[in-house]
Amino acid sequence: MTTRLGALPEEDFAMPTHVVCRSDELAIGQMKAFAVGGERIVLYHLTDGFFATQANCTHVFAPLSRGKLIADSQVQCPFHRARFDIRTGQVSDWANFPPGIQLLNVVRREKALRTFEVNITGANVQVNVPTT
Repeated sequence: MTTRLGALPEEDFAMPTHVVCRSDELAIGQMKAFAVGGERIVLYHLTDGFFATQANCTHVFAPLSRGKLIADSQVQCPFHRARFDIRTGQVSDWANFPPGIQLLNVVRREKALRTFEVNITGANVQVNVPTT
C-alpha cells in the first residue's frame, strides 16, 4: 500500500469486483444480463474471452441481452439494429431500422456503450463495476 501525505491510500480508489457467474455457466457465443453493484450489465462469452457492457442500447435503451451476437465481436440491438463492438463499446453501425428511424437519429446521436473490466479467477467470472 502506498500512502501520500494528504491523500487516501491507493486501495481506497479500487473498483469493486463482483462475481457474476462461473466460467462454465456461459458457453462461447452466449450472453446474459446481470445486476452487478447497482448496475445492469450484459456479460458476453466470445471466442477470446469474457466481456461486459452496459445492459441497454444507447439509442433508445432497448435491452441488449435480447439482441444478437454478430461475427463474434458485435452485439446488435433488438429494436433498431444499432451494432456495437463488444470489446470497446464503440458504435459499429448506428440505428438503421425500420426505414425512417434516421429522423430520430438527428436527436439521438451515436453514443458508445460503457464497458467493464472482466477477470477470471479460478472458475469465477468477475466484473469490475465502479460505485455510483
